[in-house]
Amino acid sequence: MNPSVPRLVIAAPASGSGKTTVATGLMAAFAARGLAVSPHKVGPDYIDPGYHALASGRVGRNLDAYLCGPELVAPLFLHGARGCDIAVVEGVMGMFDGAAGEGELASTAHVAKLLRAPVVLVVDASSQSRSVAALVHGFASWDPEVRVGGVILNKVASDRHEGLLREALDSAGVPVFGVLRRVAQVDTPSRHLGLVPVAERRGEAVAAVAAMAEQVRAGCDLEGLVALARGAGALSCAAWDAAEVVASSPPPPLPVPSSGGSAPWTPAPQTPERLNGQVIAIAGGPAFTFSYAEHSELLAAAGAEVVTFDPLRDEQLPSGTSGLVIGGGFPEVYANDLSANEPLRKAVAALAETGAPVAAECAGLLYLCRELDRQPMCGVLDASARMEEKLTLGYRDAVAVSDSSLAVAGTRMRGHEFHRTVVEPGAGDTAAWGVRVPRRRLEGFVQRGVHASYLHTHWASQPGVARRFVERCRTS
Repeated sequence: MNPSVPRLVIAAPASGSGKTTVATGLMAAFAARGLAVSPHKVGPDYIDPGYHALASGRVGRNLDAYLCGPELVAPLFLHGARGCDIAVVEGVMGMFDGAAGEGELASTAHVAKLLRAPVVLVVDASSQSRSVAALVHGFASWDPEVRVGGVILNKVASDRHEGLLREALDSAGVPVFGVLRRVAQVDTPSRHLGLVPVAERRGEAVAAVAAMAEQVRAGCDLEGLVALARGAGALSCAAWDAAEVVASSPPPPLPVPSSGGSAPWTPAPQTPERLNGQVIAIAGGPAFTFSYAEHSELLAAAGAEVVTFDPLRDEQLPSGTSGLVIGGGFPEVYANDLSANEPLRKAVAALAETGAPVAAECAGLLYLCRELDRQPMCGVLDASARMEEKLTLGYRDAVAVSDSSLAVAGTRMRGHEFHRTVVEPGAGDTAAWGVRVPRRRLEGFVQRGVHASYLHTHWASQPGVARRFVERCRTS
């Protein structure tokens, strides 16, 4: 693994400046030149990496210093960038915006420093001329450890406007690596939780990515950007490796019996073994698009055969399924279709009834409820869910309050909430997490082998979670 893989971080003064267009366009433009491009996204966002994957032909990966800890950012980056010629990292929000109340933690600037990578600042220049120099100067000088290598000007109105902007930035000594015109903006439709995922509009998404690539190719100095990327500093850490971290994680301890009904099992052997043909099924398709690639890699490293299925189309779980992972997505958009697939709903309920491990996050939680917006769901949990106007959003510190197929009580993890739904639980339910922020509260459900919660977590921060889940599949 080359610790000096060329890399760029694409940042902006604020959300809406054009980071996704520039980052995705650069990935596609570099790939069209024959470069192997490693795509990355700062923060917990699941949707942009889908566009990155289309652009680069490789799995889009997240770099989140809050969910995984700063110490894992560079190793996870190197893991994703294995065998690549260049890496493009799309930032999050404004360059210095991170976890609320945590200083620089998890900001684009923080990740750029952890990666020793030069930053290209994407500036929305639509309502300014000479003032752009003061704006860029402020961002370039705010933190001396962050290297702003240049800018790409977005939403530029005319040749005259471009001339004024370039003149101002020349006087500030900041290189301009590209100019994108206002009339050439690419349409990427959004809804209540951001961009529409690739899986829901693949044909249009392919066309949108091609348009981004052409816009960037025509308006940016690709050779100059490659040269800037080659100036990134060497990283001294080793690449993250799923097999190594699973093997070095402690075997799952025997759980203390709890009201959640978790059954004891034998500790795992030191070397993970195959599950004798058993399968861990992971929900996919348009309704369940939120998943970190490292989760599947950790489960496979722990001995599982990982198979993806589509709850909108598949009427049965994959043959031999011994465990189920249902991540996030948009079940509220597909409530009618999910409800109409009654054979699969019954299959999921039957699997959960056996005590098999089921891990569900956010959309997965809604799918396991009795109903969602009055549409019947799987009925695994005696709870109902509905859409609401209020957005629940933010990082969370959590501690497991009961033993489950994922963790023993007392296990600490960090998560992220992002939804416009509310779940009304039944009486006497056993919670999954105790959450400290934004207020102290209990969250989620533990029921036999089921662990269901609104929290999105990144298992790379706690690889023992994947090992414990696989071991539960082995013995349930």
